[in-house]
Amino acid sequence: MKVDFAVPFSSPADSRETMRRAERDGFDGVWTTEVKHDPFLPLALGATVTERVTLGTAIAVAFARNPMTVAQTANDLQELSGGRLLLGLGTQIKTHVTRRFSMPWSQPVARMREFVLALRAIWDTWHSGARLNFRGEFYTHTVMTPMFTPQPHPYGPPKVLLAGVGEGMTRVAGEVADGFLCHGFTTERYLREVTVPALRSGRDSLDGFELVGSPMVVTGRSDAEIAAALAGTRRQIAFYGSTPAYRGVLELHDRGELGDELHRLSRRGEWERMGTLVDDELLAAIAVVGKPDEVAAEVRRRYGDLFTRATLYLPYEADPGLVAEVAAAVRA
Repeated sequence: MKVDFAVPFSSPADSRETMRRAERDGFDGVWTTEVKHDPFLPLALGATVTERVTLGTAIAVAFARNPMTVAQTANDLQELSGGRLLLGLGTQIKTHVTRRFSMPWSQPVARMREFVLALRAIWDTWHSGARLNFRGEFYTHTVMTPMFTPQPHPYGPPKVLLAGVGEGMTRVAGEVADGFLCHGFTTERYLREVTVPALRSGRDSLDGFELVGSPMVVTGRSDAEIAAALAGTRRQIAFYGSTPAYRGVLELHDRGELGDELHRLSRRGEWERMGTLVDDELLAAIAVVGKPDEVAAEVRRRYGDLFTRATLYLPYEADPGLVAEVAAAVRA
């Protein structure tokens, strides 16, 4: 299991120093997320100051774009990084797609499947010279003249990974993608009983398939640090639990009613109160809690045979040195 580093949401757009440090600290890869900044620009900068680490998006919002724009950006990043890109895509939720990005929303599972197939058709045209003739329900790409065709490069198209929680999107990832990005709001039981079987239903074998996890970790070097980590993680779990699309995780653990209550409170903006509803049992099911050496061993125990790569998810302010220490212990 490779151990990667997630660029913090609060990082500036120019995160070159963060990526240099991640490579220096021994991380295998670096991931950006589309939250406060574009996810691709930091990777372009990072590609110029790193040599070894994989560079990935976890995630870029697919439905905020179209297959052609994503294909072009990813193709350029793949060449710029020397073949180190992992293109992670997600849907976001309807409210953000329609009201934040002002883009259409419909049938997200079918639309994402077609999005990936369109990407592959475009890349095939660029790298093999095949005629572009993709005609789908949501996307149509049938024109590619020499003026707009990039020169083939030796690295080929990047791997495409899809993010999801529900069974439908997970099955599509198994069918058309090269890997799956597991949401931080999950449990070992949900992964083994729901996620992995859904992936297998979409493909013959998981050999060579990237299963990327982001287990939440609650840790610190002092009681005060652990207390702050506990509070931050409870709030983050409550935030995710309020989203109806993630309700399946709670239902598997007989906590569906909690999801309803969190959703009601979120609509009233009662974010602090929501965190208090996440009890110790649910916290321990979703997050790994303990001192640095303890959480490293538990991450390996829970996920060592599941994930091909993992990014430790610390939803609170944490010392970068502590994150590197725990990651090193996981690798060891």
